[in-house]
Amino acid sequence: MAMKNISMAALVVVVLASSVLQSTYAATYPVGDATGWTIPNNTEFYDDWTDNKNFVVGDVLEFNFTTGRHDVAEVTETAYDNCNTTNPIVRYTTGPASINLNRTGEYHFICTFNGHCGFGQKLSIDVKTGPSTAPTPGSTPNPSSSASALVATISLVFMSIALALFC
Repeated sequence: MAMKNISMAALVVVVLASSVLQSTYAATYPVGDATGWTIPNNTEFYDDWTDNKNFVVGDVLEFNFTTGRHDVAEVTETAYDNCNTTNPIVRYTTGPASINLNRTGEYHFICTFNGHCGFGQKLSIDVKTGPSTAPTPGSTPNPSSSASALVATISLVFMSIALALFC
């Protein structure tokens, strides 16, 4: 009877661990990839960059820019549309800046340096819920993601074996 209680306790731990590990999947997106966060060659550059990317809660945007030459500010949609640099929600002045996407919905980012937004240094994304099913092109998976997925899968296999043996 004691062995069965220990086995059940181990099973509970495995189930909890696999749930936690499965929820740690996230991707880090270097905004603009090799170009980084700068005045682009065309005003559609950052819109084009978001194509085929699926941003989800837990992902990270990494804005790579030179401190003192650019910044990144999260702004309202109206401020984004009008390149209004006053009253940003939050402003990051030191590069690189990593921004955790911790809620669903739209995020709008601009550079507040004079004229930069008007030349296309602006980014708008829509963040969805749920884990990414796979990294999208141009993203870097969180280093723990692959290990987490493997551990979660192995945990589920052991859980199935334990259930078969002890129930």
